[in-house]
Amino acid sequence: MFRRLFWFGVGFAAGVIAVSKANAYVKANTPDAMRQFVLGPDQDHVAVRTLEGLVNEFNATRRAREAELNRTYAERSAR
Repeated sequence: MFRRLFWFGVGFAAGVIAVSKANAYVKANTPDAMRQFVLGPDQDHVAVRTLEGLVNEFNATRRAREAELNRTYAERSAR
């Protein structure tokens, strides 16, 4: 259990480092117009926007699945 948790943490840290290095590379080596096209006009908060989008998508999917399950159980109990 602890071995898996350790390797998960190592992988997560490596991913965070890789993304931050890639982001720094893109900011340093691309023209401003290209950065705005790729990263959007608010280039300092790309990670926050991405996380917010993931949370919103998760919540929308969760609500749709809950509605589907409620509909299924309501039909079963009506019989």
